[in-house]
Amino acid sequence: MNYDIIIIGSGPGGYVAAIRASQLGMQVAVIEKAEIGGICLNWGCIPTKALLKSAQVYSYMKHSTDYGVIIDGQIKIDFDAIVQRSRGVAANMSKGVQFLFNKYKIEVIKGFGTLISNHEVEVSLQDGDVKRLSADHIILATGAKARELPNLPIDGHKIIGYRQAMTLGAQPKSMLVVGSGAIGSEFAYFYQSIGTEVTLVEYLPNIIPLEDEETSKNLARSFKKMKMKVLTSASVTHVDISGEHCIVSVETAKGIEKIEVEVVLSAVGVQTNLDGLGLDSLGIEHKNGKVLVDDFYRTNQAGIYAIGDIVRGPALAHVASREGIICVEQIAGHHPAKMDYSNIPSCTYTSPEVASVGLSEQQAIDQGFEVKVGKFTFKASGKAAASGNSDGFVKVIFDAKTDLWLGCSMLGDNVTEMIAEVVVARKMGAKGIDIIEAVHPHPSMSEAIMEAVAAAYGEAIHVI
Repeated sequence: MNYDIIIIGSGPGGYVAAIRASQLGMQVAVIEKAEIGGICLNWGCIPTKALLKSAQVYSYMKHSTDYGVIIDGQIKIDFDAIVQRSRGVAANMSKGVQFLFNKYKIEVIKGFGTLISNHEVEVSLQDGDVKRLSADHIILATGAKARELPNLPIDGHKIIGYRQAMTLGAQPKSMLVVGSGAIGSEFAYFYQSIGTEVTLVEYLPNIIPLEDEETSKNLARSFKKMKMKVLTSASVTHVDISGEHCIVSVETAKGIEKIEVEVVLSAVGVQTNLDGLGLDSLGIEHKNGKVLVDDFYRTNQAGIYAIGDIVRGPALAHVASREGIICVEQIAGHHPAKMDYSNIPSCTYTSPEVASVGLSEQQAIDQGFEVKVGKFTFKASGKAAASGNSDGFVKVIFDAKTDLWLGCSMLGDNVTEMIAEVVVARKMGAKGIDIIEAVHPHPSMSEAIMEAVAAAYGEAIHVI
C-alpha cells in the first residue's frame, strides 16, 4: 500500500501535519499505537485544563460571598465526577480529530510503526498481524513520555506519573510533587485547591525555573498563600513505600527532612519516544534523545522527517503543530518560512496563570542588551479589581538601542490568552511606540500590556 505521506504518531504534530497534507492534495496514512490525538489531547494539555477548571469553579464557590453571592448549603468536592468530566472532555476532542481524519480521507492504522527503509514502514497491528506500508515521505511524530528518576520509580500506586494523577480512584489527603515545571505546578495547584495537602519540591532555586525569576517568586508566594508547602533548592533522595504511606526523604539546605504523604507525583520532565522506530538500522542521526533535522525537519536520510518533541526546541503542542505544517508544506513544494524558536509562547495554567515569550530580563542582560523594562501590576487594573483577583503583573523588556521587543513575562488571570498579542507584535517587529499608540479596550486585562510598555518608556499613566 503506497501513500504520499505516512505519519507515525497522531499527537498535535502528527494529526495537524496529516490534515495539512491532505488539504494540499496528498494521500496520507497515520499510524497510531494508542489514542487518536496523542498524549496532549488525551493525557496532557486538554484533560488537565478540565481538571483545573473544576478547581477554579470550586474556588469561586468557596469565595462566593466576596461577590455578594450566598450559597445556602455545604460545598463539597465530588472527585470522581471531576475526573470523569476531564476524561469526557478528552474523549470528545479525540472524536473530533477522528472526524477530521474521516473528512480529509486520512487512513488511520492502529499499531506500532517501525522504519524498515527510507520509504517503508512495518506496522505491528493491535490484532497481532503485521502490515507493510510504503510512502514517498515518512514523518516521525512519536512525542514523549514521563521521565523516571532512578530513585523515584513509578509504580502507579504510591509513586505516580501524570497519567495516574489524572485518574486516581480517590482524592488523596496528602501529596508530594517532585518537579515544578508546568506539569508539576499545575497538578500541585489543582490538588491543593480541592483540599489535598501538597508539598512541592524543586531542585533548582525557583519554581517554574524556566520563567523570569520575579514571576517564579510571585507564583511561589501565591502557592504559599494557599497553604502549599514549597521547597526549592531541594531534592528527593529516597522514598520509603513499605508502609501504609510514603515516607519521603528530602534534602534541603537545612538537612534531610522526612515528609509523610499518601502519594508521590513524579513530574520531572519527559523523555522522547524513539525506541523501536528503527533509527539506527537506517543510520538516522540522533543525539541526546533528539532526532537531528534541518530547518524543514528533514533527517539525514532522504524521505524521512521528524517533528515535535523528538526534535530540537521546546516540547510544546503548538510548536509541534507548526513544525508539522512547515514540514508538509515544504514537501508539497511550497516555500514556508522556517520556525522562529525565539518567539514561542510558554504557558502554565495555575491560578494565577503564567505566560511568557522571548527573553527574560536576566537573559537579555546576560546576552549584552541594554534594556528598558516596564511593569504594570494588576493591583492597578480596574478589570482585575472588578474580577476579584489582582495578583500578578505584566513585565516587558525592550532593547534600549533599537526599541525592539525582547521579551515579556506575565502572571495573573487570563494571561495565557493575553500573551498572543505579544507574540504577534514581536513577529511584526513592533516597537514600543506601536503598542503605546494602539488603543486597548477599557476595562480589560489586556490594558496591562499597553501600560507596561508605557512604563518602560517613562509614559506610565496609572502606575508610579
